[in-house]
Amino acid sequence: MQTSNNAKRFEQAVLPHLDAAYNLARWLTHNEQDAEDIVQEAYLRAFKFFHSFHGTDARPWLLTIVRNTYYTWIQQKRAHEPIAYLDEEIEQAGSDALNPEELVLQSMNHDLLREALEQLPVEFREVIILRELEGLSYKEIAAIIAVPLGTVMSRLARARKRLQYYLTCRMNKE
Repeated sequence: MQTSNNAKRFEQAVLPHLDAAYNLARWLTHNEQDAEDIVQEAYLRAFKFFHSFHGTDARPWLLTIVRNTYYTWIQQKRAHEPIAYLDEEIEQAGSDALNPEELVLQSMNHDLLREALEQLPVEFREVIILRELEGLSYKEIAAIIAVPLGTVMSRLARARKRLQYYLTCRMNKE
């Protein structure tokens, strides 16, 4: 009965964050299949150690596991392999209202931003993804990546500056 209750608690607390877990893994790996593998492994770890979770918000706890799973995976399997880049599908909510020119510009902006994010070192990319795409607080990010709050703020500032520089250089070339 206890296992059944744990499984139900796990489903309620952790499964709703599957998209966030995949999003982080996808940005870290640059590969859909690798991200799926990491998320699957992270969920197995999360389930195995769910008895140690005593918080109210499982999202930061899960994203910490996803991040740690990625670093374990990269050390074990990908240390000397090149990373394969796959194009990501573009969500076009409300695209019926956009004309073809606006769709092309939107697609170009999305591709340029994705390219800029991929150029960031992983320690900068992960804080940007957790803050800007996942909407986590600085405190939550600090807990996830196990660094002081000031380090999160510093990395975010540096990541934003690098993104700005990269995007400005690219826009000036075109």
